[in-house]
Amino acid sequence: MHLSLPDFSAFRVLVCGDVMLDRYWHGATARISPEAPVPVVQVLGDELRAGGAGNVALNVASLGARARVVGLVGDDEAGRLLEDRLGERGVDCAFERVQDAPTITKLRVISRHQQLIRLDFEERFAAIHAERVLAALEAGLDGVDVLVLSDYAKGTLADVPALIAAAKARGIPVVVDPKGSDFSRYRGATVVKPNLSEFEAVVGPCPDEATLVAKGEALRAELGLEALLVTRGEQGVTLLQKGQPAHHQPTRALEVYDVTGAGDTVSAALGCGIAAGLTLRDATLLANLAAGVVVGKLGTATASIDEIREAMNAHAPIAHGLLDVDAALAACQRARAAGERIAVLLGPLGQPDAALLARLDAARRAAERLLVIEPAATDAGSAAVLAALRPVDWVVQADPIGCATLLLQLRPDALGCDAATAASLPAGLKSALLPGEGVR
Repeated sequence: MHLSLPDFSAFRVLVCGDVMLDRYWHGATARISPEAPVPVVQVLGDELRAGGAGNVALNVASLGARARVVGLVGDDEAGRLLEDRLGERGVDCAFERVQDAPTITKLRVISRHQQLIRLDFEERFAAIHAERVLAALEAGLDGVDVLVLSDYAKGTLADVPALIAAAKARGIPVVVDPKGSDFSRYRGATVVKPNLSEFEAVVGPCPDEATLVAKGEALRAELGLEALLVTRGEQGVTLLQKGQPAHHQPTRALEVYDVTGAGDTVSAALGCGIAAGLTLRDATLLANLAAGVVVGKLGTATASIDEIREAMNAHAPIAHGLLDVDAALAACQRARAAGERIAVLLGPLGQPDAALLARLDAARRAAERLLVIEPAATDAGSAAVLAALRPVDWVVQADPIGCATLLLQLRPDALGCDAATAASLPAGLKSALLPGEGVR
């Protein structure tokens, strides 16, 4: 897996949709209320985060792109707090304040890393505000590279066809994170990105991949989309693109802690990828990697370029064969991080024969990975032959200093060498000597 990550700072992403304030009250719980069988929480901390379309915009900014968000908020403290939080993170806010509804707020009470209750403060925004949203969006379209519509069915996108039409009239691609069972509202968008349950609510159950692809292609064609991207949780994502075969990617999450806001991250990364000119497959890979980062965090969260690059490296195949010292060390460290043990044989090992093959097999049985360190003067052809042998993962040619550096940094779980080398080993390495090693 390889993806060249662009510099997103030159690109402008406009996000429009239902913005909300995610509020977290953190506290200690030590007793049950005498008034009802519920825990009493002593609130010790008040945390504010942007949610909904606000979280999409934060994810855009976290990737380094220039983010602007259009949405509806109430004329209240929550709306002002939301705008302040977004502004602090470099997001330009174009909020329309309304008098007949509050800023959407979701309050979560957390104790000992567990959510005890969520309280929602919201009223659906009236359709009469749709013209204000359209005007604010049109005022911000100049110079925009992509429009991301984040629909949480709270009323901000009451006239979503007009928003799509405004962007298309200027040649701006549109990414939609949909809601509800009427996807005809999103006709003509570039990419629509439902999760599996949202997708099945529209097309019906998909008991297998073939059914999903067939129904997805029919829906994509019916709506005139360039692509349909279905996120499928632990099954990864499926991209259905016009004129292309279905493309499946496995999940990129190493650990799942909280899926809150993962869809926002996918929308943001997909939009940034399209803005930067990535192919839809590569933009999907970017989005998949970003989502894998944020599900390992608590609550609504963002993924940075450095975190995505780290995730990409973690999923890349571990190098094999003849390597230099740095590459061998990196490969061993990745294997060790995955819980694998490392065996090391110190050369020169000579030409392969029955005795050497038996020795290599014994070393490999002692660990999941086998590294052979040959002297720097070893013929490259001989080293390549060793690297091609079945028990061997890596061969590195190193001078005495390079060999010592590898051994001290790796601290192998099993070690093989001749008697002269064994005599000079530090005590900590001698304890790793395999039976029969260190006596030749």
